[in-house]
Amino acid sequence: MAVDGNWNITLSTPLGDRDATLTLKSDGGALTGKQAADGNEADIVDGTVNGNDVAWKASITNPMPLTLAFTGKVDGDSISGDVSIGPMGSFPFKGARA
Repeated sequence: MAVDGNWNITLSTPLGDRDATLTLKSDGGALTGKQAADGNEADIVDGTVNGNDVAWKASITNPMPLTLAFTGKVDGDSISGDVSIGPMGSFPFKGARA
């Protein structure tokens, strides 16, 4: 599927740009994988894929404990969308296939 593979993404957050890597695997409408940043890795949960539309959640502990909720779209070798950071609002992310 178009979303499967490894991705390098950048989140534009209130604390500055944060780089992360994604490994995504689709199975029907389900999306699984891992997200890693700053030496920490988290499983993707509640992942969905519908055509080129993707959504998932990942819990992080650095720089603070948060659950990040991503919604985005894959366009060829590019991925972009928004990440909701709970009470801190929603911010854009973008990336490319690794």
